[in-house]
Amino acid sequence: MIDYLPLKRITAMHAEEIHEALRQVADGGWYLRGEATDRFEKEYAHYIGTRHCIGVANGLEALTLILRAYKALGILHEGDEIIVPANTFIASILSITENRLTPVLVEPRLDTFLIDDSLIEQAITPRTRAIMMVHLYGRCAYTPLIAALCQKHNLLLLEDNAQAHGCVFKGNAQARDCACLPSVPYAEAVPRSLRRTGSLGNAAAHSFYPGKNLGALGDAGAVTTDDDRLAETIRSMANYGSSQKYVFDHVGLNSRLDELQAAVLSVKLKYLDADNARRQEIANHYIDNISNPLIQLPTKTGSVYHIFPVLCPHRDRLQDYLKAEGVATAIHYPIPPHKQACYREMNALSLPVTERIHAEELSLPCHQAMTQAEVERVVELMNKFH
Repeated sequence: MIDYLPLKRITAMHAEEIHEALRQVADGGWYLRGEATDRFEKEYAHYIGTRHCIGVANGLEALTLILRAYKALGILHEGDEIIVPANTFIASILSITENRLTPVLVEPRLDTFLIDDSLIEQAITPRTRAIMMVHLYGRCAYTPLIAALCQKHNLLLLEDNAQAHGCVFKGNAQARDCACLPSVPYAEAVPRSLRRTGSLGNAAAHSFYPGKNLGALGDAGAVTTDDDRLAETIRSMANYGSSQKYVFDHVGLNSRLDELQAAVLSVKLKYLDADNARRQEIANHYIDNISNPLIQLPTKTGSVYHIFPVLCPHRDRLQDYLKAEGVATAIHYPIPPHKQACYREMNALSLPVTERIHAEELSLPCHQAMTQAEVERVVELMNKFH
């Protein structure tokens, strides 16, 4: 059986270091807001290339806190519009509506599955205050055109970086050909011509859910930013709204990265670029060797391949066929956000590109613990499908 994402195997790759990191926290007797969290925040801020990293409980709360803090600072107000890709995990949109802001959905491009920057300007209204770009499936959504639109219309640029840890945007690339290079060594500073996702906008949210490229052993998340006021506000809001014990400046919540998860993340961060490089090797092998007219492969460009998505008009039959042959797959995602029951007010929207992606997308196994024999078996089966 070829598992889709065998977390036990992935964790076992660094088991000794992880167990030692957990032992040190357990024996240390300090389990929240301690040395492990402080260390990881500094390490991850350095890795991403921002001045600040604030550890929080999960990726959704990272997104929610960014918007909540901007409201507290008087930069966003209830009813303001946030442009967001229609093709995304629902958390992107939940964070907007949770803050009583209005999501404005923009279709993706079919070749990248990312927000189509050529459609953004027509979605901008006098109420628009921000663009939330989502680096979906591990691929960089940033383009020079998006940056130019934010500057032209005085908009915030926010990043949902839940799926693209380690992805790098090459700053002099063209809008239609941005290169994301996942192999910049962890110990080295990113060259000035390159910028990691998570440092491209005003603020970015990160999820460290166990299945992510940088995954904890439970829920965890972070916000990265260069904005001192925003960072201070988010850190306070995530701690009940308090920056001084029993003094509350904001109506906050309890959203903290615990010491155990921070310790695990510090271990795994050291290997993130190498793990991403292996994912890219597997993805490139798929792209070079899968040849089936029924299957649309992703284009061969920079990605850290949190997900390797293919499109197939016979998606369910393909998934059943692979399962029968011992290969597990996943669907990201079967129902688009605007068709979910929780957003009935959006159900009548017609977003045909998004809807096609959600009807045809299938995710193949693509992770750092895969053997080459497993990769070759997937290729063989994909080529035999008819």
